Amino acid sequence: MGTLIRTPHPRPARARREPGRIRTWIGDDPSDRQRPIILAVVLTLAAIGLVEVASASSVESVAAGANPYDLPLKQGMWTVAGIVLMLFLAGLREQHIRKLAWPMLITAVVSLVLVFTPLGMTVNGNRNWLSVGGFTAQPSEFAKLALIVWAADILTRKQKLLGQWKHAVVPLLPVGGIIMGLVALGHDLGTTMIVMLILAATLFYGGVPMKVISVTGSISAFAALILAATSGNRMGRISSWLGGGSADDSQGLGYQALNGQYALASGSWFGTGLGQSRQKWNWIPEAHNDFIFTILGEELGFAGTLLVLALFAVLAVAIFKTIARTEGTFARALSCSVVTWIIGQAVINIAMVSGLLPVIGVPLPFISYGGSAMVSSLAGIGMILAVTRSPAGPKTGSGAG
Repeated sequence: MGTLIRTPHPRPARARREPGRIRTWIGDDPSDRQRPIILAVVLTLAAIGLVEVASASSVESVAAGANPYDLPLKQGMWTVAGIVLMLFLAGLREQHIRKLAWPMLITAVVSLVLVFTPLGMTVNGNRNWLSVGGFTAQPSEFAKLALIVWAADILTRKQKLLGQWKHAVVPLLPVGGIIMGLVALGHDLGTTMIVMLILAATLFYGGVPMKVISVTGSISAFAALILAATSGNRMGRISSWLGGGSADDSQGLGYQALNGQYALASGSWFGTGLGQSRQKWNWIPEAHNDFIFTILGEELGFAGTLLVLALFAVLAVAIFKTIARTEGTFARALSCSVVTWIIGQAVINIAMVSGLLPVIGVPLPFISYGGSAMVSSLAGIGMILAVTRSPAGPKTGSGAG
C-alpha cells in the first residue's frame, strides 16, 4: 500500500488589529522609544511634587484651621486631570492640534480680559485669577500654551513669506503684545517674562530672521525694565537681591528669599528627612508654591535637588532627541517652544529660590502647587507627543497647511 500524504490546510490569515490608545501614542518607529522616557520623567516629577506639596502645605493648613490634606488632594485631582488630558492629546494627529490654534487663542485672550471683571480675583497682589462656581483658574498659564500652538501654526503657514519683516511681525507680535499686556496689567511680572521667553522661542524655532528677533527682544527687555522700575515692590526685591536693602530687610522684602536659602543650606547632603522641614513652620510664606524647591532641598538634601535637576535634564534631552527626527515646521516650532517654556521656567525658579536671581514669582513646573500650571504643562507634553509621533501616512506640517 502507498503512504498517505496529508496536505496541510493553509491557516486563515488573522485580521489586522487596530492599534489601541496606548500603542497610538507610543508609536511604531524605533525612534519613538524616547516617548516612554518623557512620560516616565513627567510622572516622576509630578509624584515628587505631590509629596512635597503635602509636606510643605500641611503646617500652614493646620495653623489656618483647615484640613492638612486639602491642598495635596486638590493638587492630586488636577494632576490626574492633566494626565488624562495629556494622554488624550498625545493620541491626536498634528492636523487636529493645529485646528485647536485659534479656539485656544481666542479663549485665552477672553479669559485674560475676564480677570478684570467681577469674576476676577486678586491673590498676593496679582490679579490673574478667575473664580467661577467655586473653582479657580489662572488663565495666564493656559495662555502660554495657546500662544505657542497659535504662533507655531501661523509661522508654518507663512514659511515662504518670513523673509519679509511685515509677515514676520504681523500678526505674531501684536497678539503676543496683547497677551503680555493683559498679564502685566494684573501685576504678574514673572509670568509676563515667561510669555516673552515663549514668544522669542517660537519666533526663533519658527524660522523668523534673527534681525526681527533681536529687535523684538530688545523692546521686550526694555518693557520689562520699565515694569520693574515702576513698581516699588519689584525694585525693593531687586535691591534686596543686589544687597542694597535696608538693615532690617531680612524681615521685609528679603524675608522669603533669605529663609529659602536657610532651608537649602540646612538640608546638607541628604536632608533632614521627608516631612521634617523646619523652615516650613511659617518661616517661608506660601512654601508650597514658588519656593517649594527650598523645602525639597531641606528635606531631601543636595541629593534630592540633584535628582530633580537630573530629571529636568533627562526630559530636555529626550524631547530634543524626539524633535531631532521631526521634519515638519509646526512640530518643531511647537515642541521646541514647549520644552523651552518648561525647562526655562524651571531654571528661573531654581535660580530665584537659590539667590541667583531676584524673586519674580514663577512656579516650578510639575512640582509647585497649582492646578492651572499643572494641567497646562501636562497638556504641553501631550502635544509634543502628538506632533512628534512617527506618522502612519504622509507627513504633514512642513508647508502651509
